[in-house]
Amino acid sequence: MVNQVVPLALPTGVAQPTDADVVIIGGGIMGVSTAFHLAEAGVRNVVLIERGELGTGSSAKPLGGVRSTFSDPANIALGKRSLDAYGRFGERFGVDIGLRKVGYLFLCRNEQEVLDCERSGVLQNDFGSVNRMVSPDEALAINPFLNKDALLAAAYSPDDGFAEPAKAVAAYAAAARAAGATLLTGTEALDIEVGNGGIKSITTNRGTIRTNAIVCAAGAWSRHVGQMVGVEMPVTPVRRQIGMTRQRATAYPTVPFTLDLSTTMYFHNYNNGMLVGISNQNQAAGFGRDFSHEWLPEFNAAATICAPSLVEPDLEFGWAGLYENTPDHNALIGASDKLPGFFYATGFSGHGFLQGPAVGELMRDLYLGRPSFMDPSTFSADRFIDDSALVREVHII
Repeated sequence: MVNQVVPLALPTGVAQPTDADVVIIGGGIMGVSTAFHLAEAGVRNVVLIERGELGTGSSAKPLGGVRSTFSDPANIALGKRSLDAYGRFGERFGVDIGLRKVGYLFLCRNEQEVLDCERSGVLQNDFGSVNRMVSPDEALAINPFLNKDALLAAAYSPDDGFAEPAKAVAAYAAAARAAGATLLTGTEALDIEVGNGGIKSITTNRGTIRTNAIVCAAGAWSRHVGQMVGVEMPVTPVRRQIGMTRQRATAYPTVPFTLDLSTTMYFHNYNNGMLVGISNQNQAAGFGRDFSHEWLPEFNAAATICAPSLVEPDLEFGWAGLYENTPDHNALIGASDKLPGFFYATGFSGHGFLQGPAVGELMRDLYLGRPSFMDPSTFSADRFIDDSALVREVHII
């Protein structure tokens, strides 16, 4: 019989505290941003637990888009505030996160998409973003990979772009520690004790922490955390994959982060190659994170229409990770009104990295019970009780 040896992340050398003011479950961009903002605000006993290493879930993606290009005002507010924060990241934390403001270009191939982009552009500009509609000819001038004959128009946001999630996670983690937070890796939440109308403690593989406040930032694993305390977190894991083409001796022309609204195909530069992907609609739910090429036929079919030279991309390597999808593909941000002390920031459905800085601020203010830069009630988990309260966001990939 062959022994099945499973490698385990060893706990950090930092001792697990026996008490905490607040425990954050999850060490991706949401968890570390929340830890930093809480500790910076003077919350002295902040503990973050992560069962693996920091930033090894969805935040491990090699590049992540940053944008304020949304149609829902609450999403625009989160995107704009986070985009501004990423723009100041180097000055504030002394870290270069590889931010490149190459712009976002949403391709419109039918009248409804044009109308949606025109309406959302007005909202984005009201928030101080820069968004404008461009003709097929101008879209081709901005991105020479495009087949202009397939387009009716495109929406262009030149201040958007992409950055490196791993560097942002590391910077937030270092700043959180410097502000007094305790970040524990190799530490898994096993049980949460609830009693007398609130949270009493959380038990990990390293022991029990007495606390009356927990932030669920567990991404694709958030449903399980909610089940520990009887709070429904409607988050479903779905594998998403991207590919990076072989590096060339000379770089491709610099193009925006380009997305086709009809097919969800997207691509942008990756060093001297290209990063390509699509939100494969045939992907079954589940926690599998093995890379495969089964998404390529759908990508190739879309590229044949929009960017023919990208058909059959010469992939050198790829990445597979989990989207944390909610029923309307928008975030869960809030505090439970059924269980005092249970907070959540999860279900970002592919938008987590770009909204991370702003969500950390929101979680800080929710915990401290003070007004924030926006009302997060749009993203309450209770919205799924009534379909009329769902977030109607058209810029989802």
